[in-house]
Amino acid sequence: MVGSAGLRITRFRALGIAGVLVVTATAGCGGGRSAASSSSTTSPRSTTTTSSSGPSTTTSVPSTPGGGPGSYVRLYPFASEADAAQWQASYRSGGHEPWHVDARQTSLAFVRYLGLSGVDQTFSDTENTSGAHVAVGFLNPNGGPVTSAVVHLVRLGAGTDVPWEVVGTDDGPDFTITQPAYGSHATSPLVTAGTITGVDESIRVAVWPVQASSPAGTACCRAAGGQRSPWSVSVTFSAAPGSALTVVASTGGHLQAVERFVVTGIRA
Repeated sequence: MVGSAGLRITRFRALGIAGVLVVTATAGCGGGRSAASSSSTTSPRSTTTTSSSGPSTTTSVPSTPGGGPGSYVRLYPFASEADAAQWQASYRSGGHEPWHVDARQTSLAFVRYLGLSGVDQTFSDTENTSGAHVAVGFLNPNGGPVTSAVVHLVRLGAGTDVPWEVVGTDDGPDFTITQPAYGSHATSPLVTAGTITGVDESIRVAVWPVQASSPAGTACCRAAGGQRSPWSVSVTFSAAPGSALTVVASTGGHLQAVERFVVTGIRA
């Protein structure tokens, strides 16, 4: 998770089934690593660009488990490997939703799913043994890219057309979620906490079940700011026992409503 103009999401971990908990921070109530690469791509309903300009920050590897898809919480877009396999069958027979095989497009679709408006660009992507890491963000109207978070994805399934699954975001020094722990089990009300660096920040929390059309609970807003200052927000939600939940924190209000965000995955 990262702060200020570029935010870091905490890695969604373990592929699970049903939920997403979203914490959003905004100046008033309203989220990351800097841009790096130079290739471009197009995503469903938005255009992505890349740039080599912009400040850079160091990304720390969060304490998410490794070892493949089964080590993480499934957050988006599939709730299970069976769902992924069903999509593969439709893709092979009719080319249905080809964006699932593109990590950048899947990352932007995930951002839209969470309602993080204005975050509509991708600036870099890397692949390693832990999966893909895609920097998402927006273009500063005063010039230059702003990275809001780095989305972590893994392949879900088998074959040459395996789709991507979001399992979290990369950690960062300026915006973090330290509570609840990734992959932990939680009950309502849920206390979320971490640190943030910024000015006139405000944190909003929402709980989103996987593939849901609206959040299962929201809480707004917690004023925050300073240098790696602690923040905490309590949110009441309703979710099926054992379902996966995503905790997302975002902040904004200086250049646009959402400028940085951070995410972690837990279970009800």
